Amino acid sequence: MDKGQQQQEEEEDYGYGLFPERQTGKTKKGLLAESIFTFNHRCRVMLQVALDTSPYAKLLIDAMKGSGCAVYKDRHFSCEDCDGTVSGGFDAEISQIVLCQNNIHQQQHMNRVVTHELIHTFDHCRAHVDWFHNIKHLACSEIRAANLSGECTFGNEVCRFNFGLKQHHQKCVRERALRSILAVRKVSKETAEKAVNEVFDTCFNDHEPFGRIPHNKKDAKYAHRDFQNRNRYYANL
Repeated sequence: MDKGQQQQEEEEDYGYGLFPERQTGKTKKGLLAESIFTFNHRCRVMLQVALDTSPYAKLLIDAMKGSGCAVYKDRHFSCEDCDGTVSGGFDAEISQIVLCQNNIHQQQHMNRVVTHELIHTFDHCRAHVDWFHNIKHLACSEIRAANLSGECTFGNEVCRFNFGLKQHHQKCVRERALRSILAVRKVSKETAEKAVNEVFDTCFNDHEPFGRIPHNKKDAKYAHRDFQNRNRYYANL
């Protein structure tokens, strides 16, 4: 490794700067801080609601359990304060999802963040993803997360005042994948775009474990039902 590469490795923080508690360690919280008035308590309540009611989350958790990667709320999720620009993240080093308690204020938002990060966790479980050194791997998982999490549904895009364009869903997925890469990697926009473009078709058409693009909660419920039936079918072979 030459001097320039070594310096780049030292400067790259892989997005951990957005999650200060990942670097400084959890601060001890007193009884007041753990009260019902805190962001942390609200975050944990919304997480439980998401895990109990979101068909997206239920399917992903079932799929990971079936792949030998069972998910446990207290082990694999952490509510923390984050940089104001992000809502969540996946810490691949310890296989833990970070939920940004200071930036998630609505249940719908929590459901989308949990789903997005569970897709990364599913990819981490089923494939040898090199999150830190292969930008194509990162781009693929970000494309899948944007495509399958409901982030680019028509309703969400209308709320962002983005609608009426041909192939709008694909455009939204590209833009959100690109934005996610640039948030956690110190690379140029051109480098990130090149990675997204090179893997887009393959990763956009990879719908596992949903089997389809779940455009709404109803689609996700059907996908979950089909996934459960598929497992029952294979169990009887």
